[in-house]
Amino acid sequence: MTLHGIGFLLNWRWGSNGAVGGKGCWYNFGLMIKPLSDCLLPLRSRWRRVALDLLAARSGLLVCGLFLTVGWAVSGDYGLGQNEPAQRLIALANLNYILGNDDHIAVWQPHDMVYGVSVEAPLLLTERYLGLDDYYYAHLLRVIITHLIFILSGYCCYRLAYQLFGSRLIALFALLLFLLHPRLYGHSFLNAKDLPFLSMFVIALYLLERAFRKDAVGAFMLAGLAVGVATNLRIMGIILLAAVMGMRVLDLSMARDGTGRRQALLTGGLFALTAVGVVYGLSPYAWNNPIDYLTVSLNLTVNHPHIQPQLFQGEWLLSNKVPWHYSLTWFAITTPPPALLLGVIGMAAVAAGGAARPGAIFGNTRLRFGGLLLACLILPLAAVVLLDSNRHDSWRHIYFIYGPFCILAVGGGGTLAAALARRGRWRVGGYGLLGLSLALTLLQMAQIHPYQQVYFNFLVDRTTPEYLSSQYGMHTEDTLWEGLRYVLERHPGERMAVAAASNAWLPLPAADRQRLHEGWGEQDLAYALAYKMEQLSGTNWFFDSIYTRRLYSNTVLRVKTLDQATMDGAAVADYTGIYRAAVAGEPISRADYDVYLDGRRLVFVKDNCTLGDLTAPFVARVYAGGAERTPGRIPETSSYADFENTGTRLGDKCLAALRLPDYPIDHLLTGQATGEGTWMTAYSFARPSLGELAAELRESRPGPTAGESFELFRQEGMLIYYREPCRWADTRRRFFLHLTPAAAAVLPPGRERHGFESREFHFRSDGVFFDGQCLVTAPLPDYSLASIKTGQEGDWEFRGYPPVAPGLLREYAAVLAGAAVDSRGEFDLYWRDNTLIYWRKGCAVEDTAAGFFLHIRPADDADLAAGWREPGFESRDFDFDRWGGRFSGQCLAVAPLPDYPIAAIRTGQYAAGQGELWSAELTRGW
Repeated sequence: MTLHGIGFLLNWRWGSNGAVGGKGCWYNFGLMIKPLSDCLLPLRSRWRRVALDLLAARSGLLVCGLFLTVGWAVSGDYGLGQNEPAQRLIALANLNYILGNDDHIAVWQPHDMVYGVSVEAPLLLTERYLGLDDYYYAHLLRVIITHLIFILSGYCCYRLAYQLFGSRLIALFALLLFLLHPRLYGHSFLNAKDLPFLSMFVIALYLLERAFRKDAVGAFMLAGLAVGVATNLRIMGIILLAAVMGMRVLDLSMARDGTGRRQALLTGGLFALTAVGVVYGLSPYAWNNPIDYLTVSLNLTVNHPHIQPQLFQGEWLLSNKVPWHYSLTWFAITTPPPALLLGVIGMAAVAAGGAARPGAIFGNTRLRFGGLLLACLILPLAAVVLLDSNRHDSWRHIYFIYGPFCILAVGGGGTLAAALARRGRWRVGGYGLLGLSLALTLLQMAQIHPYQQVYFNFLVDRTTPEYLSSQYGMHTEDTLWEGLRYVLERHPGERMAVAAASNAWLPLPAADRQRLHEGWGEQDLAYALAYKMEQLSGTNWFFDSIYTRRLYSNTVLRVKTLDQATMDGAAVADYTGIYRAAVAGEPISRADYDVYLDGRRLVFVKDNCTLGDLTAPFVARVYAGGAERTPGRIPETSSYADFENTGTRLGDKCLAALRLPDYPIDHLLTGQATGEGTWMTAYSFARPSLGELAAELRESRPGPTAGESFELFRQEGMLIYYREPCRWADTRRRFFLHLTPAAAAVLPPGRERHGFESREFHFRSDGVFFDGQCLVTAPLPDYSLASIKTGQEGDWEFRGYPPVAPGLLREYAAVLAGAAVDSRGEFDLYWRDNTLIYWRKGCAVEDTAAGFFLHIRPADDADLAAGWREPGFESRDFDFDRWGGRFSGQCLAVAPLPDYPIAAIRTGQYAAGQGELWSAELTRGW
């Protein structure tokens, strides 16, 4: 074949009718008809345009891919998030219930049962499928997947903005505003609760826009799936469900023909069924009682039971008493400025557009979704203000509003761009300024890596760490992670005792974890790790640090060698002043340390101390004061906060200082709270000494006892455990409390099968130790109790606290003393107010050891349940411990009778192998 023929076969022609730029261009590789350069130039120009078009069309995917690559690379830089262990355990409890390994969801707090596990449960199943027995790999999987979902939601934010505004540039800015929020970016590696909900909320918004645009059954069912998962994670997802149903009803009413109405009805119905079905299927707590699940979830959103102290604008406030602008202020000072400015403009533009053309909202998809985005932003903020919700930890509980805010922000940018359409330079300059501000935000994120979650913008003074430390607070437990890695790198191959929360090193590789052991209270302690929490303010930390990372926020990580810790001159002067001011007064307690209360500062002083006296941290558990104080009642445990600090040496003295919050305090439990032989003391602001309460309990003896253990008292809805003399070792075992109600129907869902409600608690969370005495309090439920069983595991057990307090039993005895006896015998019997009362003076324990039988014959057999009609009476046999009590050498039991008319009662005692010991019959005419 000739060269000419080969060239003919390789002829290459492109362009419209063989033309590029108006000129035909043929290449014949055998014979070059035109110079090669004349054709290569148009080819290069065309490929440049193709590349630019491809870059523009796939800009969202490329940016998300870049962020995902960076996230994969830095995922190991983040430690254990605040809620990660708890969320994992909640998922485990739900999975055990789903798989039938447990017959109830065994979580430690009732409200934990409503937390959705649609993300955590699949992660846990993936761990098991992949055989990730080491928590290091399980943690890494959780971090990567949570961040991946966040990046995916960013892409959905990009797609939603593109569909609403038709501009890839605007959509790209929406994506960058979303991903370059420093706090959200940092939380995407750490926050296992709020970030998945934010991500699913944005994904659901995009799928909803797509569903309304396509108006197809499959699209609406996919959107329903996303809304259901979001609502499972947080009940606030119900906003989307309600909004979509409202829009479908509106479409149904506006449809012009039967086809449109049928389509609106079909898609809306399938959407609702899918969303509700997903929520129900993924929420095991809802399976038994969906209404209770919904009620508890909404109540938890409005009024979370855990009240915490919050440092906000320089003041310590209880989380249920923060000002109305708490969430708004946190949002404003932690969101990048360009997003804030454009968001305000976008909100105003949507509101103005809706006001100018209110009718268009019903038919215009863009305006309709603008209204939905505005509602998703304003309604949650308005709800937390109007309902005076319990708010804490900045605005993380409403992070989900940021997705709608980003879309509105770029809408505001589009409005500005349209206004400047005739001023090209101003428009280009505006885009350039926005790009520059995003670049500066990215630079700040790189500077504070891996602590993006403590970002503040220019609205607060970021130049002085001490200022922010005294003005705003937040949890930064993950700083311990960097400290642990530093210690391990500093001492390769060594095994060390380190004082840090044990959860902090859970994400370490197994080999590194084996090199560390928790060193609280040990003489050979090598390092102590701590982060400065919001509860600590003022001059509480004075040790020089071998490693310190101070950010412009209140995040401070200190790792110190205890035996080389020293203080500088200023610190010595400060501590000397604290010491002199404290010892000028009288101590509130004398134990291992003398404890002084100087204003709002607790000071611990010990003479002739050694290094071993400083190895345990000094703690204070502060119980918040309420408007009403009930004498003799310890505050409920949901209203406490923990404070902690280390001590130092000042000459031959050991000294530690803790600053208490400024809000009202009822009760204070303080000391060194770890290790065997540690000490703890109690102080009450409501009454100067808890000894008064102990004296009241001693005077009210005899109460129910459990042998040589704790005495039990019932007082104003509380069960009080009291012991004197008491050693710290007496409190080490866990307390259990089983509550059997008079009617099983009042039990929480999942407990009916057992017939009782089980509660467990530790002395440290609910008790006080002072002056050789121990006091433990446990709140009792509102429903009537038939019996209780309580004690300490493996130590002692007590059964049968009466359904009325000992004082009320005495009142019964006082009333019955002069009343006519219905039957006199081994026990005197009284029939009063549809109650049968058993009373015996000079009663011994053996007199109540045998069981009691109680047979009730109704006036009309039709009142009997089907199972009792054959014998002709209802049997309510009981043990004395169920309905009775002993006091002052007397026994008294109270047996409730049924509501139907009674013809006769036959009762008495029986014993196995002996039959009836005694019996009596009572009749009453009707």
